[in-house]
Amino acid sequence: MLESARALVEEHATLERQLGDPEVASDPDRLREVTKRYAALGPTVAAYRAWRVAVDDLAAARELAAEDDGFADEVPALAEAAHGAEERLRRLLVPRDPDDDRDVILEVKAGEGGEESALFAGDLLRMYLRYAEQRGWRTEILDATESDLGGYKDVQVAVKAKGTPQPGEAPWARLKYEGGVHRVQRVPVTESQGRIHTSAAGVWVMPEAEEVEVTIDPNDLRIDVYRSSGPGGQSVNTTDSAVRITHLPTGLVVSCQNEKSQLQNREAAMRVLRARLHQLAQDEADAEANAARRSQVRTVDRSERIRTYNFPENRVSDHRTGFKAYNLDRVLDGDLDPVVQSAIDADEAARMAALADGS
Repeated sequence: MLESARALVEEHATLERQLGDPEVASDPDRLREVTKRYAALGPTVAAYRAWRVAVDDLAAARELAAEDDGFADEVPALAEAAHGAEERLRRLLVPRDPDDDRDVILEVKAGEGGEESALFAGDLLRMYLRYAEQRGWRTEILDATESDLGGYKDVQVAVKAKGTPQPGEAPWARLKYEGGVHRVQRVPVTESQGRIHTSAAGVWVMPEAEEVEVTIDPNDLRIDVYRSSGPGGQSVNTTDSAVRITHLPTGLVVSCQNEKSQLQNREAAMRVLRARLHQLAQDEADAEANAARRSQVRTVDRSERIRTYNFPENRVSDHRTGFKAYNLDRVLDGDLDPVVQSAIDADEAARMAALADGS
């Protein structure tokens, strides 16, 4: 632990010198890269220094206690402080997801349950929008296909942090655990006999990639334009402004019709395509990332759920972490942090266990 921490402290010092280098300052891309890494290492460096101080204080107290019993009473508290500082440092040294400081593109898609599933997808969208609002993030609906009763068959939203977030506080760091199938149990508005139904909606979360990070050959794209439509197939536009982009090498297809102009819809579709290609590249290059993203199921199958929202009991249950709370109304109103934190804690515990096994 000591050696890896020292290496990060040295890297932090090197980055600090680079921030004062005119050559780095004149290169926006390099400056952004150095600034991000410097900020990411800050908490670890601070924890390392706090640990060193705690260890030195404990050593000094033990040395004094050997000569004077009056100092012995201070040793247990200092030992506890040193242990706590060591644990904080160990947690920060656990390898992190390299995408944790990114913004995200989040998609909610109706699954089993017909119109009720589309209404539930709308509830999930509202939950994420409210959660983003509470955390001070910006949101932008990129594309949406509404259902007849006001729900969503499919909706894509970009979630962006304001400024430079602290490590672990960016949209991807917290929302990546939302990927998977979400199940709802309630009496649908379409149910005339008061029976409880079960339906599902799928959530996909992708880190948003910068344009310079994903190279897309225009010759690899087939771009189709068509007339956008609203619920029930009613035309909501009199021009061919909707855009469908097919990436021929991978077969990925992205459609956007939310904006009024073809240019805007094309740019929104390209943002989604870049995010999907970035994720695909990460999956292929990194077995650990691939294992993590496999939890974001590709079919909206109720048997592969990650969370259940039970309205009659006002209960939300996360099936991966065992988290359970009886404040479903608050969760759907954006109070999502406790649920998300349970996933973060479980992931961190697994990473620490893997690190311990490998040491």
